[in-house]
Amino acid sequence: MGVIQNIGKYFMMMWIVFSKPEKWRIFRRRFFEEMELIGIKSIPIVALMSAFMGAVIALQTASNMDNPLLPTYTVGYITRSSTILEFSPTIISLILAGKVGSNIASEVGTMRVTEQIDALEIMGVNSLSYLVLPKVTSAMIFFPVLIIFSIGLSLIGGWLSLKLSGLSSTETYIYGIRFFYRDSDIVYALSKTVVFAFLITSIASFKGYYTKGGSLDVGKSSTEAVVSSSVAILIANFFLTQMFLL
Repeated sequence: MGVIQNIGKYFMMMWIVFSKPEKWRIFRRRFFEEMELIGIKSIPIVALMSAFMGAVIALQTASNMDNPLLPTYTVGYITRSSTILEFSPTIISLILAGKVGSNIASEVGTMRVTEQIDALEIMGVNSLSYLVLPKVTSAMIFFPVLIIFSIGLSLIGGWLSLKLSGLSSTETYIYGIRFFYRDSDIVYALSKTVVFAFLITSIASFKGYYTKGGSLDVGKSSTEAVVSSSVAILIANFFLTQMFLL
């Protein structure tokens, strides 16, 4: 029963978030602040994860190429397909759920327990729109940029690992990346990313906004936000894959 109540409360919260936006000037300022906090400051962890992720995919694929019937460019093809279709949009989104989701939940939760949200309500400000809408929109716009960046670094990391290990040549790897390339794969990856960005920020904001108690409860809300958004990403990934690829 509690889960159903939380789902209903979540949808009611999102209705309020989008039904009464604040003034454009205030929203614009908050939007760019959140884009820096949520997006730009996530670039280092995304870059590190993506480079090593691509390197591991390429090395594992190349080291298991025992079948002489498989063409040599298969390494590049599998690295590209795995990175674009699944690893960059899903794994990086799970990483961002831990980093961004916990930050949002703790920030909003702290504002709740210190009565800053109550002060906004007293001043006649739609606290949900003021706090949540800039986070959701900035993430939905900037996360696809992060994923494009992640895909590029993963492919570079794969090339660098193969070059250093001598398992494949640059020409063969690039040919595999270009082999049977489809623009629809990028569209699929970015569409998933937009949905994941919405889930991460909205669920984390929900957990933080309805925090009750003190500082310990803020920590619990932060943990719940990461777990709930990660589960939501995995479920949404399953249905989106069925919708786009099947």
